[in-house]
Amino acid sequence: SSDVSIAGPPGPPGPPGTPGYMSRLPSKVPQSGSADAVMTQRAAEGTLAYVSQRGGELYVRARNGWRKIPVCTVAVSVSALIYISSRCRHICLHLVALNSPLRGDMRGIRGADFQCYQQARSMGLTSTYRAFLSSHLQDLATIVRKADRNNLPVVNLRGEVLFANWASIFSGNAGVFNPSTPIYSFDGRNILTESAPEKLVWHGSSAVGIRLTSNYCEAWRTGDMAVTGQAALLQTGRLLGQHARSCSNSYVVLCIENTYVGDAHQRRT
Repeated sequence: SSDVSIAGPPGPPGPPGTPGYMSRLPSKVPQSGSADAVMTQRAAEGTLAYVSQRGGELYVRARNGWRKIPVCTVAVSVSALIYISSRCRHICLHLVALNSPLRGDMRGIRGADFQCYQQARSMGLTSTYRAFLSSHLQDLATIVRKADRNNLPVVNLRGEVLFANWASIFSGNAGVFNPSTPIYSFDGRNILTESAPEKLVWHGSSAVGIRLTSNYCEAWRTGDMAVTGQAALLQTGRLLGQHARSCSNSYVVLCIENTYVGDAHQRRT
């Protein structure tokens, strides 16, 4: 006769297996070009993300993709996806304010560009920065080279996302942004919380970034009270708001990071 093996009772459950990796998070994919989409694609290793679908799941960005972390208690309420780390750690375009407001007489666009360059270098920043202004030779919307207008987020000095990309500023909504996200000067001050009653920024442009030749302080060469320049009231959350102001006023001047130095930029005067 042959021996017969009889199975015994089942043993205790073993420990859970090692979670696998995913190239993207199991959530509704953010709209292409949005800040969420940018952060999904560019999140650095160690970034944590919470997904409300499937009852709430926590993920960490690892070298090979997103890895699920077991969650016992979730005490965060979100509508879809919250990034605990939302700062740019890759190639971005930084938008930074000059340390002091300027009147309309900036010695032309070259004078404004030089102040951006000088203050950036004084802080150890080696990228090229250009003044966020339309000039008589160039529209504000075209300052950043075409290849970088749609694929790089625009961030503040600390890497927090202000706009999904450069082109989104000029999409027709006058550059709507979240006023709760700080805009810093080169010396680290949040210009949105400065004590000035009106926080305005010069730009000399239409709501879509086209130069306004009658409203840019004679190509940024005059501080005459009778001449006007186009400015934006930052409290409204529109970077390209349409407010004509006397060039004798001193307002914020922004600088946009731009490592590309081509013929078009060299001709700015």
